[in-house]
Amino acid sequence: MPADRFSTATRLRALGEQAAARVYRAQTRRAPRRSRLTGRAALLALVVCSLVVALAYPMRQWVSQRSEIADQQRQAEQARAAVERLRDEKARWQDPAYVERQAREHLHYIRPGETGYTVVDGSTYDSSRPKDEGASNRPWYSKLWDDVDRADAGD
Repeated sequence: MPADRFSTATRLRALGEQAAARVYRAQTRRAPRRSRLTGRAALLALVVCSLVVALAYPMRQWVSQRSEIADQQRQAEQARAAVERLRDEKARWQDPAYVERQAREHLHYIRPGETGYTVVDGSTYDSSRPKDEGASNRPWYSKLWDDVDRADAGD
C-alpha cells in the first residue's frame, strides 16, 4: 500500500479530513466580538442624518406652501360663488316687477287708488302707552309724519 499512499484519491481524502477538522475547530473556538458599527455603517448613518437635516426645512416649507395654495384656492372659489350670487341679485334688480315687489314689501308703498293697511299685532300693542314709547315698533313713515306734525305745531 505504499503506492496507494501517494495516490490522488488518498491525498484528496486527507485534505478533506484536514479541512473538516479546521472548520470544526473554527466553529468551536469563540472569536472575539467585533463592534457592530463598522466604519462604512457609521459613514452611511452620517450621510443619512445629514440628508434628513438638509431636507427637513425645504420639505416643511413645501408642505406649508401647499396648504397656503389650498387656502387661496378655497378663498377664490368662495369669491367666485359670491360674484355669481351678486350677478344673480343684480339681474333680479334689473327686473321692474322685482323692484316693485321689494318696494311694496319693505317700504310699504302702494299704487295710486289702493288703500294701504298696517296690521298691528295685539300682543305687542298697548293702547295705554303714550305714543312716543312705542315709537321703535312703528313704521318709519309713521314716525316721519309725527315729526312733521310736531314741527308744524312749533314744539
